[in-house]
Amino acid sequence: MGTWDTGPFDNDTAADFGGDLDEAAREEREPMIRGVLVRAASSVDYLGIYDGERAVAAAALVVAQHPDGELTCLNCGPSEPLPELPADLRLLAVDALDQVVSERSELAEQWVETANWPQWRQEITRLRDVLDPPIPPQEEALFEI
Repeated sequence: MGTWDTGPFDNDTAADFGGDLDEAAREEREPMIRGVLVRAASSVDYLGIYDGERAVAAAALVVAQHPDGELTCLNCGPSEPLPELPADLRLLAVDALDQVVSERSELAEQWVETANWPQWRQEITRLRDVLDPPIPPQEEALFEI
C-alpha cells in the first residue's frame, strides 16, 4: 500500500484518481465519481484494494459538497473545481463506504493489520455519518399516559 496517512487522499491510488479528475473534461468528472462509487457499492464478491481506495476518495468529494460536510485534507485530491454533484450520489457513497469496511474488502483487511486501523475506521465513519447521520436515540417519555 503506497499510503502515508489515514485520510481519503492519503494514498497513491486516491491521489492518482484526483489527478485523473483534474485531467478530465468538467462534464466527465461527475460520471467518473459515480462510476467509482457504483463499482464499489456493487461489489458482491470481493472489493479490491484499489477500488476501495478510489471509493473512499470519491465519497470524500461527495461529502465536501454536502451542506453538513467539511473539506477534508485534500492535498493530493483534485485541484480543479468539480461540478455540483447530484444528491443521489450521497446514498451511493454510503453504500460504497459500507462495502469498503466490510469483511469482503481487501482495503479493510490491509488496514486492520496496522496500528492506524482505529484512525482509518474513524475517518470512514465520519464520512458516512455526514452522508447518512445516525438516528439519535429516543428520549424516554417525560410523563406516563
